[in-house]
Amino acid sequence: MSLQAGIVGLPNVGKSTLFNAITKKHILAANYPFATIEPNVGVVVVPDTRLDFLASLYNPKSVVPTTFEFIDIAGLVSGAASGEGLGNKFLSHIREVDAIVNVVRCFDDENITHVEGATDPIRDVEIINTELILSDLEIVTNRLGKIEKKAKTTKEKEAIKEVELLRKVKDNLEKNISLRNVEFSEDELLILKNFNFITLKKVIYVANVDEVSASVGDNDYSLKLKAYAERESSSVVVMCAKLESDLADLENEEKEAFLKDVGITSSGLDKLIFATYDLLGLATFFTSGSDECRAWTFRKGMKAPSCAGIIHSDFERGFIRAEVMSFQDLYDLGSELKVREKGKVRIEGKDYLMQDGDIVYFRFNV
Repeated sequence: MSLQAGIVGLPNVGKSTLFNAITKKHILAANYPFATIEPNVGVVVVPDTRLDFLASLYNPKSVVPTTFEFIDIAGLVSGAASGEGLGNKFLSHIREVDAIVNVVRCFDDENITHVEGATDPIRDVEIINTELILSDLEIVTNRLGKIEKKAKTTKEKEAIKEVELLRKVKDNLEKNISLRNVEFSEDELLILKNFNFITLKKVIYVANVDEVSASVGDNDYSLKLKAYAERESSSVVVMCAKLESDLADLENEEKEAFLKDVGITSSGLDKLIFATYDLLGLATFFTSGSDECRAWTFRKGMKAPSCAGIIHSDFERGFIRAEVMSFQDLYDLGSELKVREKGKVRIEGKDYLMQDGDIVYFRFNV
């Protein structure tokens, strides 16, 4: 399951520095707008100590963690929806991602140019939100112009339903309300999915602070951003992108020692990865054996056959049953044999809702 989060923000807020840290790739991170033009894609491993335990238990030939894609998208400026800066090119890239990571500058540095002249996280967030709203508004306005005529002439129920929904969308956008903050029914969301509205995507904010603030946990700027995010039920991860970039090339033991020295309990990158994973309602199941121990990403609420299909389409098409044990049972009892002896291995059918931490063996026949 390939999932992507787009890293966005105004120019020079630390997006590319953060991307460097995430992927350990050293792309251009220059001190001027539009240093990033084409989106850079990086794959990051989702840290999971459970997979480490399985690897130590089974000693497999290979260990495959679950991964997540982060995309560094060119900096957005005021007027992008009408073509300013990289405008529509930026907006076309961001429409393709599953979630948005909005990096917001929460530090002062006279040596780093701010495209708006001064540090103001709320202004920066609202510039981006406004441009995304205007972009969605253009799409819904164009579509309404066509579908309203069809609904009026044909009286088709589906066309009338779409018109009513799009008018609701247009009304909220014109009030400067992002669609993720509007309540829609499941049927409405199914219709809206076809339009790939940017403001319907879930957002997590990264408060990019200086090293001193990172060790404390917040500063005045990040606190303002948290208050803003809380009003729209979004979350904020506070980190220092520069510090995380410095940490990226260190080995685990060196990294832990460095974090301890600067007074930070855990990596901001790990927090971001977990927060983004959770934002999209993702979870992990495992397949384990002497050949391979592997983590697989699935969406919460998926049933066993659909999860089998993540491994291979034949597994879903010919699904018979799933043999399931929980990671916690295996961890507590210490071996698969003991889990089986205790009767903790379950046989589940097509209606089984997969759970985070399930260790599964799928039976299928094609």
